[in-house]
Amino acid sequence: MDRILIIDDNPAIGEALSLLLELDGHSPLCCSSPDEALEVLEQEEIALVIQDMNFSADTTSGEEGRTLFHQLQAKQPGLPIILLTAWTDLAMAVELVKAGAADYLGKPWDDQKLRLTVSNLLELSRLRRQERARQYQQANQLNQLSGFDLCGMQVHSPAMVSLLETATRVAPSDLPVLITGPNGAGKERIADILQANSPLSDKPFIKVNVGALPAELMEAELFGAEAGAYTGASKTRVGRFEAADGGTLFLDELGNLPLSGQVKLLRVLQTGEFERLGSHQTRKVKVRVISATNADLPAAIAAGGFREDLYYRLNVVQLALPPLAERPEEILPLAYHFLGDKAELQEDAKAALLAHPWPGNVRELENAISRASLLNQNGKITASDLALQVPPPVAAIAPTELDSQAITQALARHGGVIARAARALGVSRQQLYRRMEKLGMER
Repeated sequence: MDRILIIDDNPAIGEALSLLLELDGHSPLCCSSPDEALEVLEQEEIALVIQDMNFSADTTSGEEGRTLFHQLQAKQPGLPIILLTAWTDLAMAVELVKAGAADYLGKPWDDQKLRLTVSNLLELSRLRRQERARQYQQANQLNQLSGFDLCGMQVHSPAMVSLLETATRVAPSDLPVLITGPNGAGKERIADILQANSPLSDKPFIKVNVGALPAELMEAELFGAEAGAYTGASKTRVGRFEAADGGTLFLDELGNLPLSGQVKLLRVLQTGEFERLGSHQTRKVKVRVISATNADLPAAIAAGGFREDLYYRLNVVQLALPPLAERPEEILPLAYHFLGDKAELQEDAKAALLAHPWPGNVRELENAISRASLLNQNGKITASDLALQVPPPVAAIAPTELDSQAITQALARHGGVIARAARALGVSRQQLYRRMEKLGMER
């Protein structure tokens, strides 16, 4: 229940406003003088103020209201203040709105307009408090991450802060980690961070791009091969598992591993044992395995292309890396990071970067910035230098046309972030909140 402070020397106005606000479930509190109001503000948690502009019977200048407004602002910055004005106070009310007042309403006021104004301001105030709390939490999390080696990764979004918090907690263990996410999102960098913050940081760290290996050579590459084990094998090959013994093996594009290789990989994970191709000698290694994939492994399991038992062996801890489009807070900071001091981003270039869907993720952004920094003419990068396709604007939709299924799907696609879901649906954040409330959906 929001506590609303009404400041007016006319008891009838205070009573009328109180009855009106109580209809919407608010808790009004009336004061008849500025001094009383300032004292109440010290003692009570006030969500919104409705204040008159004059408090003395022989005063109509509005100077008392101006003084009170600035005193309230000084005591509680950001407090929403609605000014109640007579026609003689209108110019001053406009001046105070420019100075930070939330709104002004003339006397006599329109009940419906006042109720709607109060509702909107309280909702906006709640959103601002949530955003401040989120920023405070993120700053604390970033501060906690400052003691870890992030391998140069730029972190500016809550999603990435949360993911790295998990990664740095998992890094000291020897548990297998599966990093999922689209191509170009930074999965290899997450593997680097896991290794850099583990007790194995000074031990071998072997990386294998499974997707780049020919199928017929994949097993030899991973497990080694004796001379003559296959055509062209003129000498003994040491596999990546042997090379990583005592350290970490990073298997990128794991979804491309054939079933025969999956069987051997499962055995190594279970027992640490394997044989080179063309050999019956069992070898034993101790290796931490970090794997990454852009594939939908549960779908591959259902289709018979990936072993379920191997999936659960590798997926002890999963780090799901979101695509760049779902962490828009990172787009411009990353662009500046890649650009360095080579050139300057113009406003239309920034707008183009923010509007682009980035199907190639961070890698695509880096390539776009590298290209633009080379091709711009005068050290100033414009939208045309980036040569990005801007998607058509989202068609606006009436909030009343949104059903719970459409809202649920939008929230799922955007990680539960209201602002992004609202943008995708073509409505404002406040409209989406109100529609969810009307549909009885939890926020």
